[in-house]
Amino acid sequence: MRRFRHLTGQHRTDISNRRLGLLLAFNAGAINAGGFLVLRLYTSHMTGFVSMLADNLVLGNTVLVLSALGAMLSFISGAALTAILVNWSLRRQLHSAYALPLLIEALLMLVFGLVGAVTLDWHTPFAVPVTVLLLSFLMGVQNATVTKMSSSQIRTTHMTGVVTDLGIELGKMLYWNRTARRPEQQVRANRQRMHLFVGLLGMFLIGGIAGALGFKHIGFIFVLPLALVLLALALPPLWIDRAYLWQPPRRSGANTTPASPPSPP
Repeated sequence: MRRFRHLTGQHRTDISNRRLGLLLAFNAGAINAGGFLVLRLYTSHMTGFVSMLADNLVLGNTVLVLSALGAMLSFISGAALTAILVNWSLRRQLHSAYALPLLIEALLMLVFGLVGAVTLDWHTPFAVPVTVLLLSFLMGVQNATVTKMSSSQIRTTHMTGVVTDLGIELGKMLYWNRTARRPEQQVRANRQRMHLFVGLLGMFLIGGIAGALGFKHIGFIFVLPLALVLLALALPPLWIDRAYLWQPPRRSGANTTPASPPSPP
């Protein structure tokens, strides 16, 4: 429990950010690849949806325009909700600032795993099933959570930036430095960042393989273990803050200064 608390707690370190980023990259890869087998859409791939929106605006395909718009708005809504929760929690100095969005993601993944097959027939004003909107919302929540906790250094739901940064560091590593240059003027690769990018890419790929196999052979219920892992990550900081989060609202006229969240043991 203590190890999980440090992964999702308020106080961040490079090590905890990397470890959590790797776990969530696996999660995103599994959901993205598995969801494609069911929906024929990569629900974390907003670049594709923006292109779909532009193309079909020109072609006059209203159905696909609405589909792309719905996925984009769902992703944005998930990211916006994360920002609200994190900023609200940090203002109150809660230990669960980054655990709250992960808790929501875990609960929605449980719903998706249990009733996802049913929601494939539930259409929306955006001309896509509820499942597409739900998965896009989940990816928005996760990407914003990791972005906030790592100060925009790590993203887990898409690999374009990761592959770009990996290529930059490889270029630095292969760059030929003239020996006459002083050490501070030489181009050097950041090997720690290279290891991070390779790890994120590898975990997303492994998660994608696992998700594709899981959805193909097991179905929607495959996401239940993934959701339980997220719950295990989110619950320790929430348990520390339980007295603050679960206290009843104060009556008007009473002292409205909230109690400070308890310190960790």
